[in-house]
Amino acid sequence: QVQLVESGGGLVQAGGSLRLSCAASGRTCSSYAMGWFRQAPGKERDFVAVVSWSGRSTSYAESVKGRFTTSRDNLKNTVYLQMNSLKPEDTAVYYCAATGSPLGTVVAEAYDYWGQGTQVTVSS
Repeated sequence: QVQLVESGGGLVQAGGSLRLSCAASGRTCSSYAMGWFRQAPGKERDFVAVVSWSGRSTSYAESVKGRFTTSRDNLKNTVYLQMNSLKPEDTAVYYCAATGSPLGTVVAEAYDYWGQGTQVTVSS
């Protein structure tokens, strides 16, 4: 079992930055690729970013490429999502998730463990 807890969400003006953290406990998260997803009100849960178990490989949704960066510190069992140049359309609940697929995947159903989510609100 892996427990995931996100933090770092909040209210920010357009153009601003936030850094989300996802702390893992239970089994070490270094065995899992870690993904970030987001869900806006009335919309599907969408893939945002993923980092491989080693941290060497990352992938991003087109909508956040060049603005968001994901990384991980396996010694701290923590994954990060640095979000820059935020836009109102980035407003959503952000979730981190763990998958046994070594490089990760954009498919939410492939993830075994999920955090409770953290709200990000970007004002215009």
